[in-house]
Amino acid sequence: MLEQYKLLLSETPYLKHATIYCDPKIRQTACILYFHGGGLLYGSRDDLPQPHLQILTKAGYTIIAFDYPLAPAARISMILEDVIDSVNDYIKRPQAYTKERLPYFLWGRSAGAYLCLIAASGNRLLNPPNGIISYYGYGFVSDGWFDSPTSYYCSFPPVDKSCLKSLPSEIHGSGSLDTHYSAYVYARQTGLWRSLFYQGREKDFFLQYSLRAYQQLPCPLFCAHSTSDPDVPYAEFLELCKKYQPKRFVVSGIIHDFDRQPDHPDTVRLLESTLCFIKKRL
Repeated sequence: MLEQYKLLLSETPYLKHATIYCDPKIRQTACILYFHGGGLLYGSRDDLPQPHLQILTKAGYTIIAFDYPLAPAARISMILEDVIDSVNDYIKRPQAYTKERLPYFLWGRSAGAYLCLIAASGNRLLNPPNGIISYYGYGFVSDGWFDSPTSYYCSFPPVDKSCLKSLPSEIHGSGSLDTHYSAYVYARQTGLWRSLFYQGREKDFFLQYSLRAYQQLPCPLFCAHSTSDPDVPYAEFLELCKKYQPKRFVVSGIIHDFDRQPDHPDTVRLLESTLCFIKKRL
């Protein structure tokens, strides 16, 4: 039976929690450290669909979903450092999260997958994960899609820059669709997305916060994507595949986060493939 509880991790520079999901009646064989999506501008650690939680915990995996600070209040340097600290905290003191030390996997959806990939590159983690699970993630390895207006979001009613004034100025780790999503739409309509989480030289961005400088990852990779993703283009997925030769899962569709439909056959197959990937890496 699925159980969950909230763990306070810190109170400064923001109130940071993790939510831990497990089935205590089943022997635990691995931990999955999860980071949510939302373009670095919105989202919550508690966004996983219930079927995802049920299936993975019944397979004997503990899921630990972490907060991380959101832009534009936090820049990518702080966001990435926070994610790395979360992973390293699990590595250093697993007893705070689980009854025993377990091998771990990184799992992210969209921006969360990006953060997992960047955190794992460059020997930033004390011990590498057994694998990385990327659902429609990215690494800024192909050009054009993230720094120019996006046709999908340009089909929405125009969003004015004034939407940014409604976002909290203090560091925070959760942003709802009602209060934060308009900032992401504005960012993608204008092509100014990167400027909301990074200010500096373009060269330094690609060296420090993209996967362009990393020819290999410290562990196997699982990548899932839809062929007509309107948010993160399929071309970005293909570039990731060229670099890292991951286990691929591809669906034909026009939805970015296609697994939000938990009963859809594609989602069922995705979770089955994810379980197979994890089992083979233990």
